[in-house]
Order: sequence, then structure tokens, then C-alpha cells
Amino acid sequence: TDMNPYYDAFIRWQMNKLKALGKIKFGERYTIYSEKDGQACMDHDRQSGEGVTPQEYIGIKIEVTEFAPEAKKIVDSSDALDKSKKIYFVAATLRPETMYGQTCCFVSPKIEYGIFDAGDAYYITTERAFKNMSYQKLTPKRGYYKPIVTISGKHFIGSKIHAPLAAYEELRILPMETVIANKGTGVVTCVPSNSPDDYMTTKDLQHKPEYYGIEADWIKHEPIPIINTEKYGDLIAKAVCEENKIKSPKDTNQLAEAKKIAYKEDYYTGTMIYGKYKGEKVEAAKSKVKSDMIAAGQAFVYDEPESLVISRSGDECIVSLEDQWYVDYGEESWKEQAIECLEQMELFAPEVKNAFEGVLEWLKNWAVCRTYGLGTRLPWDEKYLVESLSDSTI
Repeated sequence: TDMNPYYDAFIRWQMNKLKALGKIKFGERYTIYSEKDGQACMDHDRQSGEGVTPQEYIGIKIEVTEFAPEAKKIVDSSDALDKSKKIYFVAATLRPETMYGQTCCFVSPKIEYGIFDAGDAYYITTERAFKNMSYQKLTPKRGYYKPIVTISGKHFIGSKIHAPLAAYEELRILPMETVIANKGTGVVTCVPSNSPDDYMTTKDLQHKPEYYGIEADWIKHEPIPIINTEKYGDLIAKAVCEENKIKSPKDTNQLAEAKKIAYKEDYYTGTMIYGKYKGEKVEAAKSKVKSDMIAAGQAFVYDEPESLVISRSGDECIVSLEDQWYVDYGEESWKEQAIECLEQMELFAPEVKNAFEGVLEWLKNWAVCRTYGLGTRLPWDEKYLVESLSDSTI
């Protein structure tokens, strides 16, 4: 701080040096953020969640064509809803290239969902997810995330929907017991051809429709082969579940393992056998499908913390799109120099080297400043303070 003029001068020199070398840049970036503190929440500002970074999802806009009776009653009786605007369930996915294979969409019967004003349309999601969206230029007013109407997930069951890219024209909203409110949007689009969780839940619903309070006709769509893999063929979810002898959607540990296998196999060895990019490798098609859907207004980029982050002030952090000065550690030539240095170092254990390699791999953009607290003023932009990790990193 400026209480110590010698150290302060050293930090200012270091920051100026990095900026002159073109290592410090300015721009909009997704960052972990505390609404309570009104600023980015860096590692040293956290009570828990150190090392957690933003996780990018694609928000898929699934249009409601007809609400289930209970939900319809609530929606129709709300004067605050503009009936001329479309209403979308927003499902967060990491796999846009599989959207051709959607056979239904899941919500949790136990979660309370909100209908939120997203400007030209309404979104159905959890309040936690819409709060993140409201700080990412996806909503009319930054930081406003009050729902117009709140509806229990169980009332949506049976609603008719139209999902973008899906081979089937009309799908339904169905129940999924394992959907959680603190990850994604609380809405999960179902692709039983490629997701082991979706495959097992679909089978369970087909075997016990009465138990779940649904009609057998709502779950009639068969999985569509969309990706071929060398090891598991055209329907990887079914093959992996059978290989691991998974019997129920409640086999959570086995399903988590199966999900990793399916994702890895699809991504690294898969070839698209359906849709616009048929014949292309999944690795290449993934980003193309994502770009197409965003360009067509069917989807948008949505970020949230990859796991729970609590600030020192006790606030559950979100992801915000912030204007920031940041160090571009991910710059390829600079990263190569760091790797080269690491190769020449003598380390006491292989674990230490692995840890360094891991960090060099994930460390990309790192915010160098915050708006208040202790620290040195950023020499060229004095409204910011150098954050506490950047002023001790040479």
C-alpha cells in the first residue's frame, strides 16, 4: 500500500513493466463476482472456492407451445406477463452438438422456478441462474432478477415444447428427480443417445409412467443416433450403461463415471452422423453448431462459477461480465517460455512438476485489480487497486 512507499514504488514499477511488454490488457471478461462487495472476487477475497473459475455453458432456448393445465392457470391469471411475448425454458448444456437428439426436457418437481423478463421474451429458470444472467448483459436491467411469477416444477410436467435442432417436432416437459437447483439453470434438455443420465431416466419413466404421474405417450420418442464412436457405436449412452451394469437413475456414482467416458469418447473419437455437419469430427463440429445456434437466436453463452464460491463477506458469488485490466497468462508464446523454464528446473518430486503443468494449462486471463481494499494504485488507472496476488507475483 502507499503506507509503504518503497514496496509501493516496486509494485508500480512491476505493473508498468508488464503493461509496456503488452502483458496487461483491458477488456470485458467473465469473472467471479460478489454482488454484496460490488466487485470481482479474487482468490484472496474468498472464504471458500479458491481456484474456482467461470464455467461456460450454452443456454438453449426451448419454446413453450402449450403449458400443462396447472402452469397455464397461473400464467393466464398473471396480468404482469405480456401474453404476446414468447416463453422459453432455458437449459444449460456443455454439448450443443448433441441438440439434434433431444427427446424431451427435464425439470425437477421439487424446485421452484421463476418466469423472468429477458426483454423480447420470458425465460423459465431458477432465480440463481437468472441472477448470473442479469450480470452478463443477457437481461434488460443489470442486477435485476426478480421473477414475475414463481411456479413449482411439478406444475410444468406435461407442457408441450419445441426445442431448437431437435429431430422431433413436439416434445414434453418431464420430471427428473436428480436435477439440482445450484448447478446450471435447473432445466435439463434430454439427449438419451449420448447422455447416460438421460438414457437411464428415460428408461425409468417409460417403465413407470403412472408412478411419475405422466402419460406413456409423453415419453414415446426413441433415442436418435447422432454421433458414431469407434468403441461404442451410434448409441453411446446405452452401450456405456450396459457395459457398467447401471440399472437405475439413482446409481449416481456409476452414472457420473459413465458420463465422463461418454463425453470423452464422443469428443475425441466421435463423428457426426446427423445434421448439418454430418461426416465431421465432433471436435470440429461442436463450435460450429454453437456458433450457428447463437447466430440464429436459439441459444446464448451463459457462465456461472464451476462450483460454490463464498466471499469473505459471506456472499455466494456469481459470474459477471466485467471491464477489467488483466494479465494474459494464456498467451501462447509466453506460456511456452514458462514451460521451457519448467523443463530446466530441478524439482523434488514429479507431483510438483505435474502441479505446475496443471496450473500453466488452466491459467489464462487473470484480473490484476479490484475497486477497493488494501493495495497499490494501478499507475495508469488510479481508481483501481492492484489485487493481492498480482502484487506478490513476479
